[in-house]
Amino acid sequence: MRFFKDSLTLVDKIQLIVSWIIRVSLAFAIISSAIKGSWLTLFISSLTLFLTFLPAIIERNYKICLPTEFQLILVIFIYTSIFLGQVHNYYTRYWWWDIVLHTSSGLALGFVGFLILFVLYEQDVIRARPIFVAIFSFSFALAMGAVWEIFEFSMDSIFGTFMQRGSLSDTMWDLIVDAAGALVTSIFGYFYLKGGKSRIFRRFLVRFINENPGLFGMKDK
Repeated sequence: MRFFKDSLTLVDKIQLIVSWIIRVSLAFAIISSAIKGSWLTLFISSLTLFLTFLPAIIERNYKICLPTEFQLILVIFIYTSIFLGQVHNYYTRYWWWDIVLHTSSGLALGFVGFLILFVLYEQDVIRARPIFVAIFSFSFALAMGAVWEIFEFSMDSIFGTFMQRGSLSDTMWDLIVDAAGALVTSIFGYFYLKGGKSRIFRRFLVRFINENPGLFGMKDK
C-alpha cells in the first residue's frame, strides 16, 4: 500500500512538472510571436495556453476532480495537437502524428462517455444495461471527434491554418481512428460492467471514484 501511495505522488509530480514545462514553452512562444508580429502563432499559442488550464477550470466550476493521469493526457494532447501540430507543422512532418492523436483521443473520450453514464447509474438516475453504456461511450467519443473536426475546419476557414490539410480524406481518417479508439474503450467498459477484469481501466475508474466520493453518495474522507 505504501508503494501505491508513493507511485501516486510520483505521478502527481510528473503531471505538475510536465504541465508547467508546456506552459512555460507556450509563454515563450507568445512573447516571441508578439515581438516578431506573427499574429497567427500568437493566437494559437495563447489558445493552447488557455486550454492547458481546462482541467483546473472543470474542477473549480463543476466540482469534479479529474485523475492525475487524465489531466496529464489532456494537457499533452492539447499541446501536441494544437501547438506542435499547427505551429511546428508536425501534422505534415510526421504522417503518423494525426493518427496517434486521434486514436488516443478516441480512447480518452470513450472513457469520459463511460464515466458519464456510470455516475448517473450509481446515482440511480438511470438504469442501463452494459451494452447501452458501451454504445453511449462509443457514440459520445465519436460525437466529440466530429466536434473537433468542426473546430479544425473553422480554424482553417477563419484563420487560414492547415489543420485539416485541405482534405476530406484526412477528416474521414481522423473520424475512423477516433472510432477505433472509442471502440476499444467501450469494449473494456462493457466487460468491466459484466464483471471482467482490466487493471488499467479499473485503475482509472477507482481513482475517479476515490477523488469524487460525492458523486457516488459517499462522504469525503
